[in-house]
Amino acid sequence: MDYTLLGRTGVSVSTLCFGTMTFGREADEETSAKLFEMCLDTGINFFDCADIYAGGRSEEILGKLMAGMRDELVITSKVGMPSGEDRNAKGLSRRYIMRRVETSLKRLGTDTIDVYFCHTYDGRPDLHETLRALDDLVTQGKIRYAGVSNWPAWRTAKALGECDRLGLNSIHVLQPMYSLAKRTAEVEILPMAAEENLGVISYSPLGGGLLTGKYAGTSDAEGRLSSNEMYAERYRREMYHRTAERFTEFASIKGIHPVTLAVAWVKAHPAITAPIIGARNPEQLQPSLEAADYSMTPEEWEDISALTPPVPMATDRDEERSGGGMFAK
Repeated sequence: MDYTLLGRTGVSVSTLCFGTMTFGREADEETSAKLFEMCLDTGINFFDCADIYAGGRSEEILGKLMAGMRDELVITSKVGMPSGEDRNAKGLSRRYIMRRVETSLKRLGTDTIDVYFCHTYDGRPDLHETLRALDDLVTQGKIRYAGVSNWPAWRTAKALGECDRLGLNSIHVLQPMYSLAKRTAEVEILPMAAEENLGVISYSPLGGGLLTGKYAGTSDAEGRLSSNEMYAERYRREMYHRTAERFTEFASIKGIHPVTLAVAWVKAHPAITAPIIGARNPEQLQPSLEAADYSMTPEEWEDISALTPPVPMATDRDEERSGGGMFAK
């Protein structure tokens, strides 16, 4: 396992992050413990969670598993998604953030969360209210760093500017969706992250399971695309399925498990700190873990990238594309 710095924080993290969304849901406590141990054995010290995962059970299980080794691990959680029927049980108001962080701290059995993400963007409160709430949590020691997930680049850039202008503790980590099937982050989010030296832990490197190849030619495969309407809608376009077919054929010719190759492709992007991997069981996790030691060359990265339509430039001036691609110096 390689390790790298999380943006400009100075914190050393593994180049794979394990997402605990399945804890308490598809994976019971015993299976979660096995997944956790596999990650530790591979060298992973970075675990991602959220207050809504499995109705809070994911945080509880992670808290039990990391007891006795808290200082050795880098832990995240998130706030912002609906957590109940109450009209105020969602969003990024100061009231909600301050309530939910206490819930997460209790479930995790810790006095501080290393990275606390805004799980979504909420335009109802003034941006200053959200940023000042996060700043207060850092000052109070309840979180160490603030992050944002699912924010477009311009909103993040605005938040960075406001933190600088107001002298607030800033945003340090981003969590966008990113895979060979979903490359929008390459347009502005990843270049902005590289320019601002932000940590990036991207999610869904397997495209909701699409890049594993198990959905090829069938609609009966067990997984999120067949059982979850949100994922089915997210990946319904034919272009995503064509990309998956080309990719799995490429992996077969190379003799590499498509899961390993898909995770390694995301991991190889210069702006990515660590892709978030996840699994329901040990068998599903193993090929993702093997990406830890897979060394992808720039040429292979470009070959795999060519399996998808070209990613648009932010300005649409294709004539200004640099000749060296993503790895150009």
